[in-house]
Amino acid sequence: MINTSIVDGRRVASDRIAELGENEIFVFGSNKQGMHGGGAAWVASQRFGAEWGVGEGLTGRCYALPTMEGKASLVHAVEHFTACAHDNPSLVFLVTAVGCGIAGYTAAEVAPLFREASLLDNVYLPQTFWEYL
Repeated sequence: MINTSIVDGRRVASDRIAELGENEIFVFGSNKQGMHGGGAAWVASQRFGAEWGVGEGLTGRCYALPTMEGKASLVHAVEHFTACAHDNPSLVFLVTAVGCGIAGYTAAEVAPLFREASLLDNVYLPQTFWEYL
């Protein structure tokens, strides 16, 4: 896997993902409308096949995780993501710092939402998230 490392037993996704290895999935912050116009969403649409209009779930070689609709919605979106990762153990999910850009959350606010996902062997989180788990 070209975009991962193990640091102190933690599965860490690279901060800069320019290409994907076999079975790697780019997890990015989106909006429900699937308008991937900026940040990691733009990278997802331009490089990894995220489809415009798909605001949540698997799309191309990506997973769109809506972050713009409020904290309660984000909690449910992370639960959906965790279930998807659990149900697809052959895929490696590389989570970007979802919600920490345009959506305006901090890593301290978002990282705890990934506590369950962090227990899955096929989920790699940003180093900044591990600092709060």
